[in-house]
Amino acid sequence: MNASERQALKTSERQSGILCHLTCMPSRFGIGDMGAGVRQFLDFLQDAGQTLWQILPLGPTGYGNSPYQPFSAFAGSPLLIDLEQLVTEGLLNEDDFAPSFSLPADEVLYDKVREFKDLALRRSYQNFLDSRSESLKRAQKAFEERNDFWLEDFGLFMALKRHFDDAVWTDWDRDIALREHRALAYWRERLNKEVDYQKYLQFLFDRQWRRVRAYAHERGIEILGDVPIFVGHDSADVWSHRELFRLDEDGSPTVVAGVPPDYFSPTGQLWGNPHYRWDVMRGNSYAWWASRLASTFSRVDKIRMDHFRGFAGYWEIPADAETAASGRWVRGPGAHFFQTLKEELGELPIIAEDLGVITKDVEELRKAFGFPGMKVLQFAFGSDATNTALPHNYVPNMVAYTGTHDNDTSLGWYDSLDEETKHKVRVYTGTDGSNINWTLMRLAMISVAKIVIFPLQDVLGLGTEARLNVPGKPQGNWTWRYRAENLDEGIAETLRELSAASGRWINGKEEERRRLFPEISYAEP
Repeated sequence: MNASERQALKTSERQSGILCHLTCMPSRFGIGDMGAGVRQFLDFLQDAGQTLWQILPLGPTGYGNSPYQPFSAFAGSPLLIDLEQLVTEGLLNEDDFAPSFSLPADEVLYDKVREFKDLALRRSYQNFLDSRSESLKRAQKAFEERNDFWLEDFGLFMALKRHFDDAVWTDWDRDIALREHRALAYWRERLNKEVDYQKYLQFLFDRQWRRVRAYAHERGIEILGDVPIFVGHDSADVWSHRELFRLDEDGSPTVVAGVPPDYFSPTGQLWGNPHYRWDVMRGNSYAWWASRLASTFSRVDKIRMDHFRGFAGYWEIPADAETAASGRWVRGPGAHFFQTLKEELGELPIIAEDLGVITKDVEELRKAFGFPGMKVLQFAFGSDATNTALPHNYVPNMVAYTGTHDNDTSLGWYDSLDEETKHKVRVYTGTDGSNINWTLMRLAMISVAKIVIFPLQDVLGLGTEARLNVPGKPQGNWTWRYRAENLDEGIAETLRELSAASGRWINGKEEERRRLFPEISYAEP
């Protein structure tokens, strides 16, 4: 089978999968990680006849713990490193990571997890320095050489944040905040041990993630990653590439990102991310973006491009505004951006997150490059039969969701509806509204949509208590976790039968999928 035949098969086949972020998985250490919990989850996906696993961004998070505001567009979160693998590799002993406090199994207490994991990982780093394992040190050196284009700046950024008590970089000493040459040389020498430690953490993350991806591929499962269109202001990317962002002479944003008033918020959403200087990016053929996407594609098989509409036109808000309502629409980089990246990277397996206010130019941009769009069933019943989120209006080249990470669970959503809307749901689905999670999942499965994805909370039949994120709520999100015993064989069998009945799974499909990806190397770094 040649490359074009493999691509045709990958493009045409019907798939289904589950959305579950790594932090939500069970582990001994207070947060989901790249250990036994993710392997159990991938085994469950295989048993359930699923061929896609959707994740959220994997970067290191700070205030608010949102994966959409990481400290780097390239780095991985040290909180996701599995400590048990470090024992196997001789970098830790069991008594090195016995927390002095209890860590709950059902939620993530980020501050406690950070404190505990940082102590354990620093012990592992000292053991690494003392180790005689030349192969491990060669692997680390090779990793650093491959990733030097972002790793050195990131390591220094994180070391400086630690030195300046986690302050935003614009509050550091002015000379290093603005990256004056002598200041960079001074701080790199002064903080060299901490910089090297931060780079070591990224080596561990990369090493373990490669194992996770290989484990998924061995089970016929592709990984769908997530690329936020914007990056956080307090990030290594903005600090080290100020020329690419709309900033004043002190490094503060002059305009910020968000969305106008919508379903989620009557005053819109004020995200606060700095906007890009698209003219400068265009001048260097979007080199930063090309590096970012190449790095992401080295970790995942497909990408969900968050806030896709921003590439056609984006909402620009004055940096001193109190809400997003005072913003304005500004034209984005458009087709030139994607055409340039396609020439640089080849085919772009991108899913366009085209929710919210979608205009003709957004649709034309998505269709010009053949990117599938998204539809969410929870948005289907607020109007009439012309609602494009209703399955009878679907087209094949799209991804259907019961809900996303920003939605309530299907059970929570249905319980919150007024009686008139509940009646619409019951009429459309031909049910009495009980087991609405499975009703919506079946509706998506039997649709013409090429891909369907369900949050794990819907598969498990959980209510609002399991909601992962409430947009616009600055604290208290991203904490939900499930327990290992929640993934039982009965649920897997029911989902597998539904996948088979709707033509999204056949026995042996995982072997077929592995044949489609011979070009992927699973070798250790």
